Amino acid sequence: MTAIQFNPSISPVMHDTILDQLRQIEVRENVRILFAIESGSRAWGFPSPDSDYDARFVYARPRDWYLSLEPGRDVIELPIDGDLDINGWDIKKALNLLLKPNPVLLEWLSSPIRYMWDDAICAKLTNFSERVAHGPACLHHYLHLGGRQWDVYIDGKERVNLKKYFYIVRPALAVRWMRRRPDEIPPMNFQDLVAGTELPETLVSALNELLIAKSRSKEIGEAPRVEIIDEFIVEEFDWAREATRGIRAERPELRADADALFREILGG
Repeated sequence: MTAIQFNPSISPVMHDTILDQLRQIEVRENVRILFAIESGSRAWGFPSPDSDYDARFVYARPRDWYLSLEPGRDVIELPIDGDLDINGWDIKKALNLLLKPNPVLLEWLSSPIRYMWDDAICAKLTNFSERVAHGPACLHHYLHLGGRQWDVYIDGKERVNLKKYFYIVRPALAVRWMRRRPDEIPPMNFQDLVAGTELPETLVSALNELLIAKSRSKEIGEAPRVEIIDEFIVEEFDWAREATRGIRAERPELRADADALFREILGG
């Protein structure tokens, strides 16, 4: 495994705490963690002072475990402990979700904060994920993700939760990225999305002001809606709805490749 990447939003103490929990999971559950990363606002680049730590991982069990007539549980979830939230997917579940397709695995693999990382396996997972989840699948995913949050938490309200606001702005930025750079996977990090999407200076300034407010407020912090940001969100989601109309995101022809990768990861 490569050296772990540190990030200013994860203190060395918390990093070691999470890594210790992950190693205990490997022993207790008899699994091999293929990679473990930080998801959520800390990895996305807009944490609040009291943001949770959202550690996510993908693991594999010994080959014989998958040969049982009775399917076993395909997730490992630790009880939330204070601000620490750790859970993971079995590799079989991860690949099946990817084939739906669900680009979450691709996003996890692009996290800037890594706790555990098997170089060889992650390179193969990344390459396969990009084949499955790029293009229409990503558009469908980010449109559904952001559109649902908009309907529930923003539309019709004068003041909004800053955390939820960013949960909508980031998918809109990802749509903008794919609109302008269709051959490139959108990055997970908010700042990288802003830098690579050719936004007007007035919008960048508004986003920066919102980011500063988010960094200073608690998870429940609220603020008035910002018209220029709302207009941007609506424009990008409207474009995505038209772009995905009639396009199927599924890639069933890649199931045989997924099976082969699954067997390779298990060692046989």
